[in-house]
Amino acid sequence: MSVERLVVVGASLAGLRAVEAARRAGHDGEIVLVGDEVHAPYDRPPLSKAFLDPDGQRGAGEVAQFRTAEALRDELGVDLRLGTRATGLDTAAREVLLGDERLPYDALVIATGSVPRWLPGTDPDGPDGPLEGVTQLRTVEDARRVRDALEAGARIVVVGAGFIGSEVASAARKRDLPVTVVEALDVPLTRSVGPEVGVACVELHRAAGTDLRLGVGVAGLDEERDGDGPRRVRAVRLTDGTTLPADLVVLGIGVRPATAWLEDSGVALHEGDRGVLVDATMATNVPGVWAAGDVAHVENPLFDGEQHRLEHWTNAADHGAAAARHALDPAAAEPVVTVPYFWSDWYGHRLQFVGTPRADEARVVVDELSTGGGLVVLYRRADRVVGAFVVDLPRVVMKLRRRVLDRGPWDEAVAFARGAETPTPR
Repeated sequence: MSVERLVVVGASLAGLRAVEAARRAGHDGEIVLVGDEVHAPYDRPPLSKAFLDPDGQRGAGEVAQFRTAEALRDELGVDLRLGTRATGLDTAAREVLLGDERLPYDALVIATGSVPRWLPGTDPDGPDGPLEGVTQLRTVEDARRVRDALEAGARIVVVGAGFIGSEVASAARKRDLPVTVVEALDVPLTRSVGPEVGVACVELHRAAGTDLRLGVGVAGLDEERDGDGPRRVRAVRLTDGTTLPADLVVLGIGVRPATAWLEDSGVALHEGDRGVLVDATMATNVPGVWAAGDVAHVENPLFDGEQHRLEHWTNAADHGAAAARHALDPAAAEPVVTVPYFWSDWYGHRLQFVGTPRADEARVVVDELSTGGGLVVLYRRADRVVGAFVVDLPRVVMKLRRRVLDRGPWDEAVAFARGAETPTPR
C-alpha cells in the first residue's frame, strides 16, 4: 500500500533522522512526529559532557537543538505533537493511541528510546512523589539540576560507575569538588565492555581523585522534610554500613526501553528488557511498523546476525534514517550493516568503542595511560577483530573501525595497534 501518512513516535535523534530521511527520499505526504518532551529534538550527549563543564557557556543556549519546532513545521512540513505521550497501538486499525485521540498511520516508526531506572522511593511518578536532590541525567532539565548543584559546591554521590555517571564525576573533579561513585560490581563496565576495560577505567577514576566504592550497593536513602515541605535527600546508606552525606544523588543504574505502550499491540518484544525486536532492515513482526534507536533490538549482519540494543548516538541516527526509508518503500529494504560506535569523556580523556564486546578474547595491546599515552583493547572472535576500545587515540580508533567493518584478520589488527600508531606520551 502507498504511504500517505508516516507517523514517527519519539522526537529525539532517531525520530528526527527518520523525518529528515523521509523528506530526502521524496515523501511528500503527511509526517506526524510525536514526542513526550515539550522540547524540539536536541542533542543529548553534550548534556553530561560540555554542558557540565565549569568553563561552559551559561543559559539555555547551551542545549544544541538539531532543528527548531518552527523549522520542523515550516521547512519539513511536519505535524509536530510535542508534550504528547503515546499510550497504545492498535495495529489492526493502524492507529497510535494518544490518550483519547486515535492517530491513523500508513507506516509507523517507533523511536521512543528508553527511560531510566530509579531506586525504590525515588521515582517522581511513584506513589511517594519526587525526592528532591535525586536525579537522573537524561533530559535538559536533569542536566540543569546537576550543573546548578555542581556550581553550588554540592556534596555529590553518583550511583553507578557507567559512562554517564562517570562523566558526572569528571565534571565534579574539574571543579575540584569531592565526589563519590558507588558501584555494585567489583569491576565496573564488565557487562558492557569487559573486565579488561573496567580495570583501566578504575585507574582513571582513582588518578583523578574520585572516591570509587566498588562491590557495594545502596541500602537506602536518608531524607529530611521541613514541615509540610517536599522530601529532600540527606544521605546515602550503603550495604557495607557506610553512610555518605549527600546534597545531590545522580542515578546511573541503567535504563529500560520505553515500550509500555506497546505491551498489548502484537509488536514482538524482547523477553528480558521488553525492547522491540526488529530484523536487519528495522522491520518488526507487524506489517507497516518499524523501529530504531535505543528502543530496538536489531539484527546486525556484520556479527552473524546477533541482536544488539544500543544506546548510542550513531546507532540512533543511522537506524532512524534507514527505518523511515524502508517504511516508505518496503520492497527496497535491505539489511543495515553498521559498526556500532560510542564515545565518552572522563577527566580530560577521550574514551571510544567500536564494534561488539561479545568476543572469544579481549586483549590489551597498548597500555601507556600511566605514562601519559593511550590504551587499546581489541576484541577477537575466531580469527577476526570484532571490536576495539581506545583511550586518547582518535585516529587509531577510526582505522580500527574500518578493520571491523571489513572483517579484518585479528593478527593484522594487533600488529597495527602495536605498530606505528603507538601513541607518543603527552
